[in-house]
Amino acid sequence: MNTIEKILLFGAAPVVLLLSLLEAVVLSRRGGYDWHAYGVSLFDFVGRIAITVFVPLTIAAPLVRWVEQHRLATIPVESVGAGLLLFLLLEFFYYWLHRAGHRVRWFWCNHAVHHTPNQLNLGASLRIGMFGKLSGNVVFLLPLVWIGFDLRLVLAALSLNLLYQFWLHATWIPRLGWLEHVLNTPSAHRVHHAANLDYLDANYGGVLIVFDRLFGTYTAERDALPCRYGLVHPMASRNPLTVELAQWLALARDLVRVRSLRALLGHLCMPPGWSPTGAHETTEALRARAAGPVAAALSAPRTPRLRTDP
Repeated sequence: MNTIEKILLFGAAPVVLLLSLLEAVVLSRRGGYDWHAYGVSLFDFVGRIAITVFVPLTIAAPLVRWVEQHRLATIPVESVGAGLLLFLLLEFFYYWLHRAGHRVRWFWCNHAVHHTPNQLNLGASLRIGMFGKLSGNVVFLLPLVWIGFDLRLVLAALSLNLLYQFWLHATWIPRLGWLEHVLNTPSAHRVHHAANLDYLDANYGGVLIVFDRLFGTYTAERDALPCRYGLVHPMASRNPLTVELAQWLALARDLVRVRSLRALLGHLCMPPGWSPTGAHETTEALRARAAGPVAAALSAPRTPRLRTDP
């Protein structure tokens, strides 16, 4: 365990827990705080750390080893310039990792856990999903390793990126003026967590919001449209195992029923809500139906289907 990892585990983690608990106490005195949800988030937080420490496995392990053995150079991060380069490149690849977490069902199965809280608060930030490492999402960071950055340093930098995002889950922080054009802010992240149809699949940035603006996925918070948090169909269960496994079990049920390679690949790689029958419940299909009968006809759903994920 390197120095950054020790600071994160023994320094940052206790501070994050303390601050989330302090906010919980304050908000609960104002009424309506969901302590059961906080418990589920703690379960995820502890379980994720345990899996990271004791089960250091990923389905991408062979690819990780190959990339490390064939990297183009070695880039030591011993200067401000090298650190800035790592930061910017990590932001770019994190954007695509996060976007895939919403647009590729395999990765959504784990990332959906982060979106299950029906209240947005600092406690919700603890709930990231226990199986991200096992699912192989590290593949999005491997280009950094291939060009020369040490994998452990990249993962430590990713942890710092996620640590920055902790405060973004505070709904009591207002818009931050001109910073909204550059940084990922609480306002931008409220939109990201919202289940409103107009807000779905937006604002994937980590520290910066510039790549969302560049690639057309930025959506601003609107006073006229208050955010409703959680999944499109809210998670009602308070059982932490149900929260962790619901999307994986739904995927397994769909895979058991596949009768073609197209259906297999579609269930794994297409956006959540995709159906081999054409009865899609993806964000695009939902918006087309909401836009009116002509747009709904273009989406051509043939069989109605309840959607279990946004």
